[in-house]
Amino acid sequence: MTRSAGPAVGSVGTGSLCVLVASVLWGTTGTAATFAPAVGPLAIGAAAMGLGGLLQALVAAPRIAREMSALRARREVVVLGALAVGAYPLAFYTSMHLAGVAAGTVVSIGSAPLASALIERVMDKRRLTRRWMTGAALGLSGTVLLCMAEAAQAHSGPGARSVRTTVFGVALGLVAGFTYALYSWAAHRLISRGVTSGAAMGAVFGLGGLLLLPVLSATGAPLLGSWSNAAVGTYMALVPMFTGYVLFGWGLAHVPASTATTLSLLEPAVAAVLAVVVVGERLPLLGWTGIALVVGCLAVLTVPTGTASPTSAAPPSGTAPRAPVSAAEPGERARADASTG
Repeated sequence: MTRSAGPAVGSVGTGSLCVLVASVLWGTTGTAATFAPAVGPLAIGAAAMGLGGLLQALVAAPRIAREMSALRARREVVVLGALAVGAYPLAFYTSMHLAGVAAGTVVSIGSAPLASALIERVMDKRRLTRRWMTGAALGLSGTVLLCMAEAAQAHSGPGARSVRTTVFGVALGLVAGFTYALYSWAAHRLISRGVTSGAAMGAVFGLGGLLLLPVLSATGAPLLGSWSNAAVGTYMALVPMFTGYVLFGWGLAHVPASTATTLSLLEPAVAAVLAVVVVGERLPLLGWTGIALVVGCLAVLTVPTGTASPTSAAPPSGTAPRAPVSAAEPGERARADASTG
């Protein structure tokens, strides 16, 4: 069946709104965690990703059962992705705890596309382009400025972080970015080898959720210590980790992947603004400049640059238009596949 030249304006608006709402939800995770101060970052991460991953597996259970043989044939990729899923929230939430919500979120998000490109270079032999190098330079510069800004605040005011604590938090943010890119690559590899997106994401996230259960069991007692703590854990699992992925998937049904990834750059901005407005963090001009550079890095890596004419770019009749591929696409592809297929 021939697909129309483009979606309706209203459809594009609905899809864009879904992606923007999903980005806002993802950007609230760090601030939401601060409303349960008695709950450590390991417990928050294990509850959010562990319970959210198990819920994804539950929803995808029929698909996983039907494609078990294909998943077993690629068990190494499934296990690698699951290990990354298990490590990601522990590094991510601890990074925000140590370095601050703004710095932890931006470093984790900003480093993921760069890590994704490096993984593809090693595993898939994909050449690193000049575009990637430009993005890497922007991302690295932004990360350095963020570190300098947070370090400058290390000894100002009560309860300020030490320089060592901030640097360690930023390092964990880099670990979070790498593990995010790794499980995204694993999911993309499974899908590209014929496993449906529902089965791939359900298996990877479900197994990762199982790996997080011992951490949740050992550290999660404070989650049951009060209704507010339990509410934070429930919110993290159901809203950013589950509903956010569903909304992003709906968005991709109406807008190209390149548009969706550009719209999702709202996430680090939301995290930074909430950290300042709600949490009360102080971020000097140097830090805001670093955030701008990291967002610029993501824009360079995700915004399409094709200049083909409409005639030459048109796909053959009966085929769907293909969105431009960027170095960060596997990470975004995995997000979309969490709720589609």
